[in-house]
Amino acid sequence: MDIDAWVWWLIGAVGLGIPLVLTAMPEFGMFAVGAVAASAVAALGGGIVAQVLVFVAVSVALIAVVRPIAARHRAGQTGHASGIDALKGRQAVVLERVSTSGGRIKLAGEIWSARSLDAGQVFEPGSQVDVVDIDGATAVVM
Repeated sequence: MDIDAWVWWLIGAVGLGIPLVLTAMPEFGMFAVGAVAASAVAALGGGIVAQVLVFVAVSVALIAVVRPIAARHRAGQTGHASGIDALKGRQAVVLERVSTSGGRIKLAGEIWSARSLDAGQVFEPGSQVDVVDIDGATAVVM
């Protein structure tokens, strides 16, 4: 039985996909895509040299472009704060007098319980405050 070259490239792509799943190393996936591209060249009648060149070119291009992007995402350098972290550093308006014992503010369109950071600070209704931290469901302001 004589198997065409494009089938061998597809078998190689599947073979490269197995370590991708087992090790979670994206480089294997990039090599698998290179093997699929080489399979396409083989199916179109390209010679072995063209197949290998396409495999190498596609694999190297993917590693050069995709790998740095994946590394940035893995490092968590998205720069977008969400949840409680997004509220820290924002300004709020005092609705009810805020002291260390408590009070109410309007923060991001919602009413929050609040307390002042320093014991001597008291904020009157209508004043602007900065949110320093979120402690449970209470905003700590100054």
